[in-house]
Amino acid sequence: MKPLKVLSVLALVYVGIVVLFESSIGYIQPQGEDTLLLSVDDGTAESHDRVLSPFELNDQLYVAVNHWPRQWYKRLQENPSVIVAYRGESNSATAVPVTADPELSEISEAYQLGFLIRFLTGFPPREFVRLDMIPQTQPAEDSENAVDPA
Repeated sequence: MKPLKVLSVLALVYVGIVVLFESSIGYIQPQGEDTLLLSVDDGTAESHDRVLSPFELNDQLYVAVNHWPRQWYKRLQENPSVIVAYRGESNSATAVPVTADPELSEISEAYQLGFLIRFLTGFPPREFVRLDMIPQTQPAEDSENAVDPA
């Protein structure tokens, strides 16, 4: 019976570590030069911001869903139109969950997490999102108000 108690205590301590780690990441949302801010609409015109660590592969911008708290990802699936603030620029984008090979295999291979981070996050399932930037259109010049250079 004693080994069962020890295993139970160890399991509870581990769950506590995961909850503490995941909660602190979600609460603090550490920002740096290499993070992006993803704004996702919740369907009621209220925007929710999430700090994420992006990575680029084949001239595409991706983010990973690496943690158990993933309400932002559920919102994104319901409304894929997002705003991405990255490297001093803010752009509209379409968030596309990556679900098929060969893209999924290539990303999984290129963006691997170490054992420690996987341990601290409780080994959540990993998913990836490609952020397809929407080109900004330049407003057409008003020909009636244009100044004739002649």
